[in-house]
Order: sequence, then C-alpha cells, then structure tokens
Amino acid sequence: FIPRSMYGQNQKSSDSEIVRRVLEGNVNAFEGLMERYGDHVLMIVKKHVPYTEVDETTQDVFIRAYQSLASFQSRDRFKSWLSTVAVRTCYDYWRRAYKSREIPMSFLSDRHREWLEEVMSEQSCQFYQDRGAMKEAREVLEWALERLSPEDRMVLELVYLEGLSGKEAAAQLGWSVANVKIRSFRSRKKLEKLLKGALEEEARISS
Repeated sequence: FIPRSMYGQNQKSSDSEIVRRVLEGNVNAFEGLMERYGDHVLMIVKKHVPYTEVDETTQDVFIRAYQSLASFQSRDRFKSWLSTVAVRTCYDYWRRAYKSREIPMSFLSDRHREWLEEVMSEQSCQFYQDRGAMKEAREVLEWALERLSPEDRMVLELVYLEGLSGKEAAAQLGWSVANVKIRSFRSRKKLEKLLKGALEEEARISS
C-alpha cells in the first residue's frame, strides 16, 4: 500500500474524477492518487516522524485518506486536502508515541552545548532559521522536541521550522488560527526554557 514513484504519474484523469470513481465503487482507481501524490506525502512524513517510522506512517496516511474520501469536497484541491491528512496522521503518531514513551535523560555533547550557547545568546528568529540545516541544530531541537507535548511539537515544526503562516498551520492541524498563534507563542517559550535548562544543567555538571 506504500506508493512508489516508479509507478509513474497518471495525469489522464483529474483528482476529482478519480475520487468520484472510487466513491462509486471502483476501489482500484485510488491507486492513481497514490501514484500521483506518493512522493508529496513521503516528503511531508519525513519532516515529522522518525526515519524508521516513515514507511508505515506514509501507509497510514493513504489508508486514512481512502477511509475519509467521502469528506473531500470537489471544490477543494486534493493535494491540499491530502497534505492535511498527512500532517494530522503525523500528529496522531506523536500522540500515540508520547503515551508510552520513555525519554532518556542523556546530556548534550560538547558540540551540542557550544551550538546551544551560541543560539541562546542570539535573540533573532532569523538565527534559528539560518542554523536550522546544521546537524547540531537538528539534533538539539530533536532532543528538546521530545520533551514537549505532541501539540507543541507539531505547531513548532509547522510554524517555525517549515515557515507556515498561522492560517496555513491552522488548516493543516484543524485548529483555529487563534489557537495556533497562542500555542506557537507558548511552545516557543517552552522550547527556549528547555534549552536554557539544558545549558544550566551542563554548567552545573561541569563545575
């Protein structure tokens, strides 16, 4: 059930036409949508779940999309609708994972601490974005994100790491714009507090 780009792109029918055929009982027609948007879904999933969970979560996205196909409105773009399904599937992955998680309280390495000291001394959001591609940045952020709630994690990733607007993030998550704005502000404060706490803990151990 996992899409593969090798299947090629079936561009002969519109998305709405394929959806209509599926809903009328032609189950196999759904494969056309999987072929068309497999890489798109894969790209979204890779941003939000661990590498080892990408294939299974991608499969879950298409299963959920198939099961929810009746809710798709033909006036909407199927790609946008499917993106929302993908983000919410990733969100649900973290909700399940966090219920049974055991977070190791390991401390950051020297290179992580050095990067973190530099980040925390810089107040500009642009600094986070400029350093976002660095290996240290991703590892430190992942360390901190694991200590936040699924809601905080997803809104931070969408708004601050992917650069979505409040309206776009709200549409993806199914929240109100006001909720996204409040949550993103509070989540960022929590993240900063976690990072500062990590630095203080490292300093205490080193002293």
